[in-house]
Amino acid sequence: MMNSIPNVPAPINEPVKSYAPGSPERAELKAAYARMAGEEIEIPLIIGGREVRTGNTETSVMPHDHGHVLARYHKAGPAEVRQAIDAAMAAWQEWSNWPWEDRLAVFQRAADLLAGRWRPIINAATMLGQGKNAYQAEIDSACELIDFLRFNTYFAQQLYREQPFSGPGMWNRLDHRPLEGFIYAVTPFNFTAIGGNLPTAPAMLGNVALWKPAATAVYSNYHFMKLLEEAGLPAGVINFLPGDPGPMTETVLHDPNLAGIHFTGSTAVFQTIWKTVGDRIDTYRTYPRLVGETGGKDFIIAHPSADPIAFATAIVRGGYEYQGQKCSAASRIYCPESLWPVVKERTLEMIGEIRVGDPSDFRNFMGAVIDRKAYDKITGYIKHAKEADNVEIIAGGTFDDSKGYFIQPTLVQVQDSAYTLMCEEVFGPVVSLYVYPDAEWEQTLRIVDQTSPYALTGAVFSNDRAALLQADRALRNAAGNFYVNDKPTGAVVGQQPFGGARASGTNDKAGSILNLVRWISPRTIKETFAPPRSFEYPFMAEE
Repeated sequence: MMNSIPNVPAPINEPVKSYAPGSPERAELKAAYARMAGEEIEIPLIIGGREVRTGNTETSVMPHDHGHVLARYHKAGPAEVRQAIDAAMAAWQEWSNWPWEDRLAVFQRAADLLAGRWRPIINAATMLGQGKNAYQAEIDSACELIDFLRFNTYFAQQLYREQPFSGPGMWNRLDHRPLEGFIYAVTPFNFTAIGGNLPTAPAMLGNVALWKPAATAVYSNYHFMKLLEEAGLPAGVINFLPGDPGPMTETVLHDPNLAGIHFTGSTAVFQTIWKTVGDRIDTYRTYPRLVGETGGKDFIIAHPSADPIAFATAIVRGGYEYQGQKCSAASRIYCPESLWPVVKERTLEMIGEIRVGDPSDFRNFMGAVIDRKAYDKITGYIKHAKEADNVEIIAGGTFDDSKGYFIQPTLVQVQDSAYTLMCEEVFGPVVSLYVYPDAEWEQTLRIVDQTSPYALTGAVFSNDRAALLQADRALRNAAGNFYVNDKPTGAVVGQQPFGGARASGTNDKAGSILNLVRWISPRTIKETFAPPRSFEYPFMAEE
């Protein structure tokens, strides 16, 4: 024990490496990519620190070369889920009572390991398994994940410092206890950083977790799990469980020790989970905390005063980076008539310069979409657009799955602001655009607000401050992350806490202290130094 109140190192956002020709990080990443592409590994479950092989396996493949197997991973079933719950609850007894500074030190070390020799490994795994280019991998699986680890430990200390006022003769304290039970972390394919954050954020506060990674992100997520083990994470605190989501989730939701769910994925799945928890609410030891970030139909709207070149750049970067597979990706655009000629010319020019292909070729801006299911869904929207009236594909519209799941960046101009592509989440490199009359700025703001059930991200471009104020008021509830003269993607931990409301989730703001608050159950302690020794109060005395 130390007689001190230690300070967590003040976090600074991890610098993004350039990967420019001749740089050491470029050489390291290319070497890791080539080495890992030449291997086929076996990925077990990790339950209570033990590797578990079920014999029920699936393959992890490259999206850009779907015949190339990177790994064979074992899948958990209900029996393994129950084992993991037992292991987590056993670990909870010790982990929840560790000194907070020792818990946080594990994740500080994990951040430094990732910033160092693990960086090219995790980045290469993300490029290979999830189809990101070098830059998209760097800002996700390196920088953002490092930031989550460092900023969340700092936020945890801030949370612990939150203490009540004490009146004369007493000492009041708050014990920021972890939840009583386990957390079920369900993570997506599109961000390795989210995969790492959803189980680790609760764990920093003394919780234990079952981590179910997306099938198409098992490869990178497994490497991060091994990094956590090297960082000193005790066995059973986080249990790694790839597998079919239906049977696994059903088992989890029927366990009385479920204390919380940390989820990123589809709106439909999260709503089903919420309904099931509600139906079984009387079976749990505590009310489970439900934290979810789900879908988005993210917008960019420009006012006639906007810079058309900056607007066009935001369309291309916001819509097509990582093949449009970001929750925050721009997918519906509202352009004023007066700007459209310049915006159209510059946007089509930039789209025409986009290279699509294998991420090992650093000249490529885009890669393949994640899997067959995504490819079929996205190309289905393109086929519908080709046959629809008053809809024109003005860029892209072609696709090829002979080797990888490649879809060219596609821009669709619509005459009807309520056309399917303006309303439904596509999650791919398909952007729809509606040109509105300049005089209908206010009406168009209402259309933006009312078109979609989602409210995740959105952006407005304008050089007119009054117009920005109008947009801010009209769209206040249309986006949890609202960008002014910038694309609606690229939230940075500690700078733009991320999350949306309406059908986009619970808006618990990953990358901020607000998210951590959900994983504690505070206990108030009042200590009286000189307690009364008689029941009478002064007002009871005789006059």
